[in-house]
Amino acid sequence: MKTHAPGRHTAKTLLDAEAIDRTLSRIAHELIERTEDLDQLALVGIHTRGAPLAARLRALVAERSGVDVHLGALDITFHRDDVGVRAGGAPLHEQPIVRGTALDFALEGKTVVLVDDVLYTGRTIRAAIDALLEYGRPERVQLAVLVDRGHRELPIRPDFVGKNLPTARAERVHVHLLEVDEADEVLLLTPAAATEEADDA
Repeated sequence: MKTHAPGRHTAKTLLDAEAIDRTLSRIAHELIERTEDLDQLALVGIHTRGAPLAARLRALVAERSGVDVHLGALDITFHRDDVGVRAGGAPLHEQPIVRGTALDFALEGKTVVLVDDVLYTGRTIRAAIDALLEYGRPERVQLAVLVDRGHRELPIRPDFVGKNLPTARAERVHVHLLEVDEADEVLLLTPAAATEEADDA
């Protein structure tokens, strides 16, 4: 289903609420299956949308295994390489909002699974690893993402993937979640000019 979005993009729904539920259910199953000791598992969501995804996965793991795994949230604002506050001048791009990190458990001995909505260049995950290691040294760090859209700029790959969505660089993937956006959906935004050219071809 394709709809027209305001501005210069058209939007196509890639995952609806039911598909997101199924995808998270499968990731939760994989987490249980591939984790030797669930008592040492910690799900750490990267703000903004990784945090509610981590909470949903924790609930699904608890429902199926009976184990309440550790849950945390990570703010990576000052570890990003596109934040202009370090340079002293006015930032070139809109800057992210600072949110709190919540890690109320020791990282030592834990398998920490970083959770995010979209994996793209890998720079967000690099920043998340840097931020995480300031709080301790887990036994291992893994990555779970709802969507992997490709175009990596760093050698980072997810351990748990909801959906692989090959995209063009000019396209955008927007994840909307009930906890943040009052809707559950994954949209692919395509520049209108590209869509019109494809339609004319």
